[in-house]
Amino acid sequence: MNTLTPQPTLIPSRWQVFSAAPHRMMFFAGALQVILVMGLWLLELAGRAGWWPTLSLAVAPTWVHMFLMLYGVFPFFIFGFLITVYPRWMGGTVVPASRYITAFIFLAAGMILFYAGLFASRLVVAAALALQLAGWGVTLYSLLAVFLQAPKRGPHERLLNLALAAGMLGIACFLAAVISGAPMAFLLAREFGLWLFLVPVVFLVAHRMIPFFSQSALINYLMIRPAWGPPLMLLCVVGHVLLELTGLTAWRFLADAPLALAALHHSRIWQFRRSFHARLLAMLHIAFLWLGLGMALYTAQSLVLLVTGVDYLGRAPLHALGIGFFTGMVVAMASRVTLGHSGRALEANDLTWYVLLGVNIAAMLRIVAEFLPGTVGGILNVLAAATWLLSFLLWVWLYAPMYLRPRLDRKPG
Repeated sequence: MNTLTPQPTLIPSRWQVFSAAPHRMMFFAGALQVILVMGLWLLELAGRAGWWPTLSLAVAPTWVHMFLMLYGVFPFFIFGFLITVYPRWMGGTVVPASRYITAFIFLAAGMILFYAGLFASRLVVAAALALQLAGWGVTLYSLLAVFLQAPKRGPHERLLNLALAAGMLGIACFLAAVISGAPMAFLLAREFGLWLFLVPVVFLVAHRMIPFFSQSALINYLMIRPAWGPPLMLLCVVGHVLLELTGLTAWRFLADAPLALAALHHSRIWQFRRSFHARLLAMLHIAFLWLGLGMALYTAQSLVLLVTGVDYLGRAPLHALGIGFFTGMVVAMASRVTLGHSGRALEANDLTWYVLLGVNIAAMLRIVAEFLPGTVGGILNVLAAATWLLSFLLWVWLYAPMYLRPRLDRKPG
């Protein structure tokens, strides 16, 4: 009579768990980056307010903040998400672990070296940017490999590929700026990163996923994805960049107004009000609404500039996008992906909801600060940064440990 000897259960190592899925590694790095980037900027703002000496960096703090916000935080979340969903969207092959691990190592090492370079020399910063470019290159190559071999390639993926390439070009511009000090190179890095990379990527992901998630959560929901949305968005962001670079800032409303109207129309047809039946879904809808609001502010800014010759709105439109839209979408989408891919229920608990509330408060504080003079505006600016930081500290405390633990349902990934 044969006796079956029970096989010992193999417990995966911490590294095996951490590297089991691309979102684990990338989201974890992104979570740490949110804290580091805003912590560094909060120190700078407090220094400007006279609370202590300002930071002495190898690159101007304003440009450092621009680079870190555009290229040092959101890309980790974007890459972790796209490497996960590209094969699913198109029925393609899964990205090998060796590729996304390589990309993660380049990107993480690049950011560590970048921080060191800020307190050392521009040469070290340039070396860090070269590592960043290598990480972007591996990521883009991996996604293109899935795209080219997949049987169901769609317009979203085509435009996403272009946007990721634009982001890589933006880092190259920032590298050129660090080496040469040319203001135009810094400006190109900003425009490419904001308008040709982040706005298209976040819009396209929202256009692809919000109707899908809404249909899954709401009864009798008609999923609508306006086919004209992505091409109109592309036309508007390219137009915005061209008008900005040619000095025709007062005429930017020609590009900004159509995108504002389109975004607000999407919020309406996606049934913004009904989304509040499910918190996790409402978080996505709230974040997307900020795109329409932000572009409306950009439209008002250029129209007022055209009529009066004065820019009364300053950076208010920028922070409506950066904090309200981009950061809100990261909180909403990363929370959903993390919960779903850790074997947990797709439900936003009170803490997750309060994190998004904090992000929205930070956005409003920063916008109001732009219209208040002197000390009051400076205090609100610091308060907005502190609110952002506190909100994400809570998010990281709740979600970061999930990337280091096996799934609750014991499934792979």
